[in-house]
Amino acid sequence: MVARLPRHGETSVAGETPERGWGGLLGRLGGKRLVDEVAPTSPVAAPAAPGAQFPTKALRKFLTTLTSRPNPVLLDLGPVIGANVSFFGEQLGCKIIVEDLYADIDRQRQYGDEALATFFAKRFSQSDRSVDGILCWDLLDFLPPRAAQAVAAQLTRVLAVDGALLGFFSTAAARETTFTKFVVTDEQTLRHRPYGTVRTRSRVLQNRDIIKLFEGLRVSDSFLLQMHLREILFRKPAYLSGGPSDG
Repeated sequence: MVARLPRHGETSVAGETPERGWGGLLGRLGGKRLVDEVAPTSPVAAPAAPGAQFPTKALRKFLTTLTSRPNPVLLDLGPVIGANVSFFGEQLGCKIIVEDLYADIDRQRQYGDEALATFFAKRFSQSDRSVDGILCWDLLDFLPPRAAQAVAAQLTRVLAVDGALLGFFSTAAARETTFTKFVVTDEQTLRHRPYGTVRTRSRVLQNRDIIKLFEGLRVSDSFLLQMHLREILFRKPAYLSGGPSDG
């Protein structure tokens, strides 16, 4: 289904603190990929109140990377959220492709971890370097290791040179949780809306795990939120992609 936003674009439906370790490394290494410094994690995460708002610093930076690109293509890996479709369409005048990978997890997990990894390795029909921005949300927290590797490899493949990927990663284990809809209020604020059945996160990814997953990208910015989330903005520089800029 394709929903058109007049004058803006089209939609295809298919506080916080900077992390000092990574921030310092960014300043010293410039465009190079980062050596890991693992931030401490809490043993158990307190569940966020349904509908609770929380600040985001990475979203504004994500938007900035896309506003300079003509007719950008945005890939959203979460469920369809009307408010988000409207926000990104109005802000970017972009084409939005919504691929609900959380629903895929629910449908495919019954077949086992190996089958899940095989499924995600073939899941994306997008061409190489065809997407300017990717909203990964906290998807990778719910995937076993091989499936997470398959998804990260595909996202790296489809992301254009100089493109951006925004991901959220839990910094604390949770005894039980649900999937989360991240609803954009504005460029500095998100709402947390749990949905679906109770499940457990596969693991808490440390910095070194995240960097290894996205070895074809570099960390541009990283912020540690008070609600036990780390938001990370990745970029795909030409020197890691083996090709010239797509911008």
